[in-house]
Amino acid sequence: MNDMILVTGATGAFGRPLVELLTAQGAKVRAVTRSAGPVRLPAGVEVVEGDPARPDTLAHHLDGVTAVFLHPRAIGDGAPGLLARAADRGARRVVALSAMNADDPLDEQPSRFRGDRNKEAEAAAVDSGLEWTSLRAASFAGNALQAWAPQIRAGDVVRYVHAGFQEVPIDERDLIEVAAKALLGEHPGEHPGGHSGGRLGGRLELTGPESLTHAAMVAVIGEAIGRPLRFEEIPPEAAERHLVAGGLPEPFVHALLARYARYAARPQHPVTGDAAAALGRPPRTFATWATTHAPAFHHP
Repeated sequence: MNDMILVTGATGAFGRPLVELLTAQGAKVRAVTRSAGPVRLPAGVEVVEGDPARPDTLAHHLDGVTAVFLHPRAIGDGAPGLLARAADRGARRVVALSAMNADDPLDEQPSRFRGDRNKEAEAAAVDSGLEWTSLRAASFAGNALQAWAPQIRAGDVVRYVHAGFQEVPIDERDLIEVAAKALLGEHPGEHPGGHSGGRLGGRLELTGPESLTHAAMVAVIGEAIGRPLRFEEIPPEAAERHLVAGGLPEPFVHALLARYARYAARPQHPVTGDAAAALGRPPRTFATWATTHAPAFHHP
């Protein structure tokens, strides 16, 4: 395999397992880190120091790169410049991690307040002139750890807003697998109602296989850990105080609660077939995710 893939955000919670999967599949990976210190990545990965938000710092690391992965938090406003330089050096393909809510009002996109630039990363990929894929991801299943794990470890009641708010959570492992396939230029798997033929490309709306309310997700976690959990709905003001006291930035919390309020009466996004088509199998259920992560919810 001759692909050399440049991965931004390579040492983070998404980038690290992506690098591991690409390496396991035989790809050559050039992993970008802002720190000159040691990093734990698979043997054979070429670790380079640079700041993706400042493309000039990576210009001399683009020789031989055939594909670029844009992490929307790592890349900041540097995506257009980085892709222009990569294209000049012979890159053919770009994959951007984005989100299904990228077209929503910016003040209702919580991840923007933690540095993500989903809309900008996708736009840079589209305008790059390269073969492009945008991974418009639904809510990560792992968000349940941040939202509810401390309460579940402490007791059997989860106090949170909007019991009936619906998500279509995707297991991060499935999203990472789709990212790897797109970076390697693989053909999508055959799946009824999904894509067939050609390579993965364009905007992929990647969801889990089912829409679940907040209350239902908590119940699924309870089944996974063998404890009946109860969801107790609280007012948004109380939730805001709790989340901020737990260390989340106020702007992030405001945007999160605005998103919940916007879609409280209807599902934010429907289940799509894009993940199944890309994977060649059904995506993992939230119950499967919860079983895998059950230890994180157990009493200390």
